[in-house]
Amino acid sequence: MPISQPSPIEIETSLAPHAAVIWLHGLGADGYDFEPIVADLVARGAARAVRFVFPHAPVRPVTLNGGARMRAWYDILALDRDSAQDEAGVRASEQTVRELIERELARGITSEHIVLAGFSQGGAMALFTATRLPMKLAGVLALSCYLPLASRFERERHSANNATPIFLAHGTADPIVDPAFAEGTRELLEEAGYPVEWHTYPMGHAVCAEEIAAIAQFLQRML
Repeated sequence: MPISQPSPIEIETSLAPHAAVIWLHGLGADGYDFEPIVADLVARGAARAVRFVFPHAPVRPVTLNGGARMRAWYDILALDRDSAQDEAGVRASEQTVRELIERELARGITSEHIVLAGFSQGGAMALFTATRLPMKLAGVLALSCYLPLASRFERERHSANNATPIFLAHGTADPIVDPAFAEGTRELLEEAGYPVEWHTYPMGHAVCAEEIAAIAQFLQRML
């Protein structure tokens, strides 16, 4: 398992946070990627303080990118739903996310006040971990992504987050993660009974201002 994981970036909107958002970046990015939008999500000094945690994925070779080394939660072999998936990498990163949750629990934040969030590969890991986690979360934010190892979902999912709201968003012109792939994830989750909040935007593999505003509203409701 590759290493090179510096400490997560942390931003607290005020003293003594009562809630946490653990936000996982996408392929090739790092924990700094979504740090700038915190001010757009929760106002500093708000009555209810939130701790945003932005971890860094390990550096590893990525097959899809010719074996180039970059920060990635797992290897990607191809971008179609029928290709082989890096199960070992996905499960190792799931353990990392669980450890980040345990870290927040040790600091006094209950699981019901934790949101798992992520973009692209990070969103995939947020979904994968949340649906298997044996403790209830406040919510899940999964942006421009899909559910990895979907064939294992039904037998591995845990009931703890059956009623946890899931915010799914995707660009209708996404050239990286096929919108149909995301739609398949949405249908799978809805058929399993999860309360999914589905958003689409006329954009590519990105995040837009309208989406950020919707995320802020979602976090306000959840936290």
